[in-house]
Amino acid sequence: MSPRGPDGPSDSHDLSPRVGGERRPLPPLPEDRPRTFRATVHGTVFGEREKVLDHVRTGDDLLLIPDPPVGSNPEVWVHRRSGEPVGRLPTEIGRWLAPWLLAGGHARARAERVSGPETPSWRRLLLSVRCSGQ
Repeated sequence: MSPRGPDGPSDSHDLSPRVGGERRPLPPLPEDRPRTFRATVHGTVFGEREKVLDHVRTGDDLLLIPDPPVGSNPEVWVHRRSGEPVGRLPTEIGRWLAPWLLAGGHARARAERVSGPETPSWRRLLLSVRCSGQ
């Protein structure tokens, strides 16, 4: 049975990445960055993303996937659990969140509000994000 914290399984037990079969400590969040926050999803109008967004419902768990560590402005992409891309987090969040995720941090995203096509694209999807780390 796993240890539980006030919000479910403890971060250090369930979410630590494994390296060579052993758990590696989660990296600390960058200084002055929130453990939980809300963010809109940008770039939903490109490609087929609007069609993908039509299938997202309030309460859906979504994946946060950082860009590979080659660019100067890393982004964090939002995908449905099926793998389809929906859009990206705002650049000012991606700048700190992508490197942290690539270093082994873990974040969970949930659709908090999904609006229709009458809403500006950058406001259609609001996420709540919870970062796990020390």
